[in-house]
Amino acid sequence: MPLIVKICGLSTPETLDAALDAGADMVGFVFFPPSPRHLQFDVARALGERVRGRAQKVALTVDADPAFLQSIVGALGPDILQLHGAESVAQVTAIRRNFGLPVMKAVPIAVKEDLARMGTYATVADRLLFDARAPRDATRPGGLGNTFDWHLLKNVRPGVPFMLSGGLDATNIVDALRITRATGIDVSSGVERAPGVKDVEKIIAFVRAARRAAAQDVHPAA
Repeated sequence: MPLIVKICGLSTPETLDAALDAGADMVGFVFFPPSPRHLQFDVARALGERVRGRAQKVALTVDADPAFLQSIVGALGPDILQLHGAESVAQVTAIRRNFGLPVMKAVPIAVKEDLARMGTYATVADRLLFDARAPRDATRPGGLGNTFDWHLLKNVRPGVPFMLSGGLDATNIVDALRITRATGIDVSSGVERAPGVKDVEKIIAFVRAARRAAAQDVHPAA
């Protein structure tokens, strides 16, 4: 199975083009006001049109209500909805049914016990994303540039494809894939020069490092 590379939190034509030209399989756009990567709908519409089928468009949301989700779908035309909040299994099921789009559910990981929810989400989501659990005092979810103990995912097979996120960059991707055997990787802050400000050279370096890792057969073949 080819390794899926996702660059998330894109917000400008220049950085989006860099991700597309580098060969990213998925490009992510954030719709969550507390995030420095949050997009207004007019910007999202323009960026979405720029993709032109060269990669899958992923809309990241956090506990969004149906009206907000509808506005996102109307503006971006995403291929995948990424649910990065505390959405319940019932909510994931309803969103997938109501919008007719594949859903990727984020599962925050800090300790082994966090994997308990993996099985229930795997029955309703098309893909899982394992991310570092945010600190207790954080104002938004996600890894926030931090890794977690990747050994917690060793030999984990949820029954659906899964991606790895949280603190990834061009220097640690080989180890991350060797340990987790993830079918996909997702990076945001690891290709930034400041919070919310993507760096073209870092994007290119990350995709290249991921492809080299794939060539070394450190991700699943199937």
